[in-house]
Amino acid sequence: MSVLLDTHIWLWWLLGSQRLSPRERTGLDSLAEAGDLTLAAMSLWEAQLLHAKGRLQLDRPFDRWIRAAAATRLIQVLPLDVDVVIRLNALPSHFRGDPADRLIVATCLCHGLLLATHDKAIQNSSLVTIWPTSRQAGRSVSG
Repeated sequence: MSVLLDTHIWLWWLLGSQRLSPRERTGLDSLAEAGDLTLAAMSLWEAQLLHAKGRLQLDRPFDRWIRAAAATRLIQVLPLDVDVVIRLNALPSHFRGDPADRLIVATCLCHGLLLATHDKAIQNSSLVTIWPTSRQAGRSVSG
């Protein structure tokens, strides 16, 4: 099953952050090789915003970095479209996360994906299935 990456997981994975466990990193690498990683278009905007605020340091100009980071050989970017907005509208009122989180969750639900996130508010919402799932935790992430 394909996995949608929350913005921070995508950035940590690409930038080699120690915030990801070796198991998570190996699992994400395997999913990328299989073509099973996805990203909400909203995450592209979040990366630009972080870069503009000086919170995302890159080794090359942003335009070159974002093209490589969103390359189709690496990840499939899912659009913000009418179906995602309809799913966004159907989110329960108790989930009042920030707008980017709400759009990422709606994208995940719209496409029936697992979500890779460390965001506690999203995890605690029980709206999406978090990757790796407990079923996957008992076996190797890659198989």
